[in-house]
Amino acid sequence: MLDIIGDIHGHADKLEELLLKLGYTKENGAYLHPGRKVLFIGDYIDRGPKIKETLEIVKAMVDNENAIALMGNHEYNALCFHFQETEGGHLRKHEIKNIIQHYETLKQFQNRQNEYEKYLEWFKTLPLYYETEQFRAVHACWDNRNIDLLRHTLDNDKLTDTLIYKSVEKGTPLNNAIDETLKGKEIRMPEGLYFTDKDGTKRTEIRVKWWEDPSQTTYKNISVEPIGELPETLVDLSHFKSTNYYTPDDKMVFFGHYWLKGNPTPYRNNICCLDYSIAKGGHLVAYRLDEERKLNESKLIYV
Repeated sequence: MLDIIGDIHGHADKLEELLLKLGYTKENGAYLHPGRKVLFIGDYIDRGPKIKETLEIVKAMVDNENAIALMGNHEYNALCFHFQETEGGHLRKHEIKNIIQHYETLKQFQNRQNEYEKYLEWFKTLPLYYETEQFRAVHACWDNRNIDLLRHTLDNDKLTDTLIYKSVEKGTPLNNAIDETLKGKEIRMPEGLYFTDKDGTKRTEIRVKWWEDPSQTTYKNISVEPIGELPETLVDLSHFKSTNYYTPDDKMVFFGHYWLKGNPTPYRNNICCLDYSIAKGGHLVAYRLDEERKLNESKLIYV
């Protein structure tokens, strides 16, 4: 009996509103429910106005065993932004684009360096995925081969300092597995095409629906984001690192990351994205999971 909550991005007020709507109450500094727990699927920091307060809520619930919290790409990025390279610099370069992404978090922890570093240590305790006999959960993409590699590589499904350093080595199996698990799969757009993302960055790659058979669909249909310039032509399979996909026969899987718009709805009866752009004026979304084996749209709760 879990309430699975999508990307929060520092919107602590909306998180508290959603928890209250779900029947949680605050006792001794932590939200709890008499018969349920929360499963958070990552991205607690960056963008929003109350990042520190969001972390306080989520961590208190985890510490009191009222919640499970997974790692999102923003927590992973924050670790890499903080970790120094042996030859100087940082694992995540301090370029303008990256600084802007982390700006709100850094600003809100100004003069609280020790407190921030404690949260960075806590980020390393967050597992990268979660699975039961009934369902799966991950921040961005469940690819069975990636998850199998992580099962055999991570320390109890979590990153160590050594693994963080190894994870940034471009082109390695670990780098690819973490990149796709936390950031999703991408392919190049057809030659000459590009789009501008929500942060004003020019992009020539699109995030793809990793639950669709790439050999049977077009660029326009496989893109998570609706991009008008994409053609109705079959995708070039050579753009994929692998063409395996999440089939309709797989377990229900819950994830965030993709900044969807509109009212929440499942993609199909085993595919549920819970990120509906709270940081861009959208919804903060939960799925109230009980014993079902197929998704029920009526169990999506949001504020």
